[in-house]
Amino acid sequence: MAPKLVIEEFIRCTGHGRCYSEAPDLLDYDDEGFVSVRHAPMEFTEADREDAKAAVRACPERALSIVEED
Repeated sequence: MAPKLVIEEFIRCTGHGRCYSEAPDLLDYDDEGFVSVRHAPMEFTEADREDAKAAVRACPERALSIVEED
């Protein structure tokens, strides 16, 4: 199964948008201006892995994570 980019701690998100700047093809904004994962939880390809990792690293609140499932 493919890895998934998920927002683990949505309450931590304060809307900086740093993650979005790293992975605009994987993330979106909701109606309140907070970042959301497109089609959460979103499976992504190996080609998107580096963008997903960069988005996770960019979040100062550590609200995003990558979940690897078997």
